[in-house]
Amino acid sequence: MASSPLVSSAFEVWGVVQGVFFRKYTSRRAIELGLVGWVKNTDRGTVQGVMEGERKKVETMKIWLRTRGSPQSRIDRVEFSNETDIEALQYEDFSIKK
Repeated sequence: MASSPLVSSAFEVWGVVQGVFFRKYTSRRAIELGLVGWVKNTDRGTVQGVMEGERKKVETMKIWLRTRGSPQSRIDRVEFSNETDIEALQYEDFSIKK
């Protein structure tokens, strides 16, 4: 049985997403889904990242980023970009960048 196609997608989240453990919860959810990549705060007050994994799991993570986040976060907008099919994962795990 063939596995689900792999995809890579960048994301950026606007709202109250810094100082509310957003990166920690994002990393935790990505790991639960079996995704790899990274997440970091930006100087603009947003959170950016890249996620890679099976298409269905990336889609599940997109919904989480749009609707859940961390308990004290307020998500105003999320943009996804550079979504591409990939042959293999380019990261070993999901990390929080400083």
